[in-house]
Amino acid sequence: MPDRPADTPADTPVGTASTAASISAPAAHLDPELAARLKRDGAGLLTAVVQDATDHRVLMVGWMDDEALHRTLSTGRVTYWSRSRGEYWRKGDTSGHVQWVRSVALDCDGDTLLVTVDQVGAACHRGTDTCFDGGDLGALVLDAAERTA
Repeated sequence: MPDRPADTPADTPVGTASTAASISAPAAHLDPELAARLKRDGAGLLTAVVQDATDHRVLMVGWMDDEALHRTLSTGRVTYWSRSRGEYWRKGDTSGHVQWVRSVALDCDGDTLLVTVDQVGAACHRGTDTCFDGGDLGALVLDAAERTA
């Protein structure tokens, strides 16, 4: 089984009723003040953008519910919620490509986490250093003289 599933926007959590309930309900172990600041999506999830602590590259994007965030904050290892498998997965348990937590920050809207990590091995389930190596999409880049509001 791969360490990180290829989730798509159409994926929704699956699993037992108790597993599904844990996605939308705040974790009993998550600090109530922090839990109150979180703005989860309809499935009870937050986007987690993962950044390398050394070179600041964006490595991947994952999903966390309150329990995954609690596990990440309290263990020093990053835990995600797999939308496709409907279960928690701790990065590196099957691949050995561990993410050691350096910091976790909440954005100004309360709906996205920035997880800074020391990455051991590949970050992407395809075995590459980053999930964002699909090539430049050719966006128009204006120089300073061309930029107007």
